[in-house]
Amino acid sequence: MEKHISYILAGGNIPVREDYIAEAALILQNSGIKILHCSSIYESTPWGFTAEQNFLNQVFKLSTSLSPEELLNVLLNTEQKLGRKRTNKNGYHSRVIDLDILFYNDQIVESKNLTIPHPRIAERRFTLEPLNELIPDFVHPVIGLSIHTLLNKCQDKGKVTIYNPDKNE
Repeated sequence: MEKHISYILAGGNIPVREDYIAEAALILQNSGIKILHCSSIYESTPWGFTAEQNFLNQVFKLSTSLSPEELLNVLLNTEQKLGRKRTNKNGYHSRVIDLDILFYNDQIVESKNLTIPHPRIAERRFTLEPLNELIPDFVHPVIGLSIHTLLNKCQDKGKVTIYNPDKNE
């Protein structure tokens, strides 16, 4: 069975935030997905909307034999198991967990339900910071720039710092 490397962004802002990320990782591993590495957990201000609670985000480097679509289904099921209720409302809102496929090998996937690489990677400092920790030299297969370069060019002024649980919750 062929193994693929994928990078997943896990994040949420409903307490207890770090517990949801840890539980998501456990569910993924129990689904037969191997987590090879994790970035630090980063705390960031909400992106695209206002919320009382900041977000926590972490990138997982996965090894999987699942196709991109199968992986998406596992991620959506994991979100559901953790209590996420997706709505048809447009815009961004608070959530217990969000799991996004950032990269799948260096493949480009465009389907009705899935776009890989994630279309807003270059716009989001909260995604680029943990990616830069894990794969600064990885070249975005659509944009053609390294993660480190994308981070340096990012226009997002949101605050992103390594999470220190002793100062929070």
